[in-house]
Amino acid sequence: MRQIIIFAGTTEGRTLAWELGRQGVSLLVCTATEYGGRLVEQDRERWCEEEKGALKVHAGRLTEEEMEELFRKEQPELVLDATHPYAALASENIHRACERSGREYLRLIRREVPAPEEECIRVADTREAVAYLRQTTGNVLLTTGSKELMAFTELPDYAERLYARVLSTPEVAEACSRMGFQGQHLICMQGPFSRELNIAMLRQVDARYLVTKESGKAGGFPEKLAAAREAGAQVILIGRPPEQPGESLESVCKILEKRFRLSRALIPADQGVELLEKGKALAGQGVELLEKEKALAGQGVELREKEASEGKVLAGQGLELLEKNSPRQVILAGIGMGVRENMTREVWEACLRADCLIGAERMLECVEGLGKPMYVSYRPAEIREYLLEHPAYGSAVVLLSGDVGFYSGAKGLLEALKEPEFQVSLLPGISSVVYLCSRLKISWEDIKLLSVHGRRENLVAAVRENPRVFTLLSGSQSVQELCRELTEYGLGEVELIVGEKLHYGEERLVRGKARELTEQKFDSLCAALLENPQACRGIQACLEDEAFLRGKAPMTKSEVRGVSVAKLRLTRDGVVYDVGAGTGSVSVEMALQVSEGLVYAVERQEEAAGLIEENMRRFAVPNIRVIRGKAPEALRDLPVPTHAFIGGSAGKLREILALLLEKNPRIRVVINAVTLETLGEMERCLRELPFEEVEILQLTVAKARTLGGYHLMTGQNPVYIISCTGRGE
Repeated sequence: MRQIIIFAGTTEGRTLAWELGRQGVSLLVCTATEYGGRLVEQDRERWCEEEKGALKVHAGRLTEEEMEELFRKEQPELVLDATHPYAALASENIHRACERSGREYLRLIRREVPAPEEECIRVADTREAVAYLRQTTGNVLLTTGSKELMAFTELPDYAERLYARVLSTPEVAEACSRMGFQGQHLICMQGPFSRELNIAMLRQVDARYLVTKESGKAGGFPEKLAAAREAGAQVILIGRPPEQPGESLESVCKILEKRFRLSRALIPADQGVELLEKGKALAGQGVELLEKEKALAGQGVELREKEASEGKVLAGQGLELLEKNSPRQVILAGIGMGVRENMTREVWEACLRADCLIGAERMLECVEGLGKPMYVSYRPAEIREYLLEHPAYGSAVVLLSGDVGFYSGAKGLLEALKEPEFQVSLLPGISSVVYLCSRLKISWEDIKLLSVHGRRENLVAAVRENPRVFTLLSGSQSVQELCRELTEYGLGEVELIVGEKLHYGEERLVRGKARELTEQKFDSLCAALLENPQACRGIQACLEDEAFLRGKAPMTKSEVRGVSVAKLRLTRDGVVYDVGAGTGSVSVEMALQVSEGLVYAVERQEEAAGLIEENMRRFAVPNIRVIRGKAPEALRDLPVPTHAFIGGSAGKLREILALLLEKNPRIRVVINAVTLETLGEMERCLRELPFEEVEILQLTVAKARTLGGYHLMTGQNPVYIISCTGRGE
């Protein structure tokens, strides 16, 4: 039996454990990691022999059930929750385990440090921080810990922009390296840090942003704020999650001193809280980065502890620990439509053999009767963290809807669960397209496959170009929205077969034309097969001028459009600007070619902008975005372009080209000029701005007209077509 159990996830918790143990209080200290446990052990080694027995250490994360069992076994008078302010789930588990086992619970709350509103951009969580950074440029110093890093890898340029400061343990360093944080982008140091050291780091990495949590005075938060202020870095502050009700450090000390009748104060008021961990020595001007008992392997830290015991048994539980050098077995299994009857025998037997099962709540419903430990999640980073925190589960099966190779989460999981920790294998399942086509008694080898389940796809283009299209849909409104969009773009006669809750007892197949299904309600779990006998697989170039609605807006003629668009060298997923779009004829031609991308039609005249929208519907090209405004101002907030066509510049040609190069130094540009003055201005721009692959051609078109019984050729104004590519890196 122990008088007190302390969950010591903070320096305050370890300091209290140190003082209580030295004064003879019998206590058990629980730490989430082996590293934290070693820090407590190092403190204990400094005591005299007769005092060492007062303190026992348990290193490793505990589930709520394991906590409850531990409390019943040790029967402590008090359980002190001194975990980190952001460890909300751990605190909830400790509190519930205390209630179930009848133990007294006391929460130590770290005081918040007020942060001036004008100095911080406040976000609710890591995902909001990532969303904010996605809109910015410049280097970022991350001080949120290694557990949060995986979320930041969603930034497209994270390996170049981000610098991660994490704990100096081999395990953490290796995990961060696998995520892509290496070299100077990975800073392994033990905090908390002084203001001066924070300033030096911010300046060393040229950080424009500092991402941090409100970790209080003990976590060095005031020093981070002061350093960011002096270094000119913007602070992105991740707010604290709601905490269990609790007491300040001073109040906790008084409670413990009275409860255990201590002869001296735990932390003298005149000295304040000892914030540095007591087992660490300063090395020169910085913190000693690695524990002294670790051996260096070649030029790096040996990342595997050799004393990991084979066959060691967890105290009281008899669970055999896996060898740390052997990879964990993880199976990504496709379970078909989500019911037991639709799973393959191979997948079912894998579930029977697994130590734990993981997946979204709907996926786990079909294996509830197996009595296996389950973890509800579909996010790769969360699944990885869970498996690392539960080494006793030597094999795990992650359940995925349909087939692992058809718009499943397997791709992201393969990235997250890499060797050497994990050995991943895949088991296929029956995909929704295979199942639906079997119910309809048709083949599926000529079907265009898409998914708008959590994705953005140009379904209108796919239906326009393919006789049969299969798509996964998400949300109860998605079928209605698809049918409305098809109808708006002239495809209301396309026929849909909607499969709802496939293979469940409530399965339903609904057939109808798009215009007929715009108001019908469907379940959020559905897929659809679209049939368009009038589909045109080829992309028509040089559309006839008469096909466009024109009004009074100027329009680039058919032959000039054809050559100009060809010179752009468009790709299917391109992001294209049409500056001075007029009627939108060039925008339409480009949108037909970039069916998986977007065209931004920039036009300052309202009448012309309205014509573009009408021509969008006329030619069924929803991947055009009409931007009302004048270039270059209207271009500044648009996504980075891959290509740009300039049909009109209103005297701002140089400014427009400079902005395009700033956004994408390798952009491909085509410009049409009718007057010699515009050509001269373009020639000056090409000399002054970094362009290459420059080509200037003059196109003269003459068309025949009849006069009596004769055909006479009538020439159009000559047009200069200038094409070039940015010379940037």
